[in-house]
Amino acid sequence: MAKAPAHAARAQQKDMDMQQQIAVVTLGVSDLERSKRFYRDGFGWRPVFENEEIIFYQMNGLVFGTWLKGSLEEDTGARDLPASGAMSLAHNVSGEGEVRAVMKRLVAAGATVLREADAPPQGGVRGYLADPDGHIWEIAWNPAWPIDEGGHVVFGE
Repeated sequence: MAKAPAHAARAQQKDMDMQQQIAVVTLGVSDLERSKRFYRDGFGWRPVFENEEIIFYQMNGLVFGTWLKGSLEEDTGARDLPASGAMSLAHNVSGEGEVRAVMKRLVAAGATVLREADAPPQGGVRGYLADPDGHIWEIAWNPAWPIDEGGHVVFGE
């Protein structure tokens, strides 16, 4: 059997490559109204869509959603999903002094501080909180990761 030319294999691989992006991040929540208050009052985010099961927020390049945990389980076919997982989400700010101010605002909206803001060994300032459903958020300022006018973070410039 003849072997396919190298350029054909590269073309086939290119057709199978996926765009490096995330379109939607959805968190399962136990109380949709409580979650909405937290993200609205804490982060200042405004929903672009909501119904009795899910709320979507348009972010800078992706959509963030909060969905009643039972509805998420039904839609995915997964059962007994943990309330929160071994992961964290991050909200980067453009100035060192903003980390503590954002954390204070989020605590007022229902967050629980997991780690007070401090300076990690790699530089910058970061602190960790949990939203009302236990999802972990890092609030961070990293001088090596600039934020453009659209709110996009650029890795290690």
